[in-house]
Amino acid sequence: MPQKIRMYSTQWCADCRTAKRFLQDHDIPYEEIDIDKDERSAQKVIHWSGGRRVIPTFEIYCGESTANPVILHNPRMQALAQALRVQP
Repeated sequence: MPQKIRMYSTQWCADCRTAKRFLQDHDIPYEEIDIDKDERSAQKVIHWSGGRRVIPTFEIYCGESTANPVILHNPRMQALAQALRVQP
């Protein structure tokens, strides 16, 4: 399982709520960052997605290295499960 997960989201996003439920149902700890309240994080999301504000966006660190996180933009729950190495 990944060592650190950041979820970039907003309060109004239905896909974000679905992703949070998934993480909670699987007892997966994560840090949530509301990009409506954190402009620097919003700019990260825009940079990673090639100019769009796509949420939820996940920054997933696996193993010892923090140099190359896995970035997922609004993934289907099956893709998120695969990245987190859990059953959907």
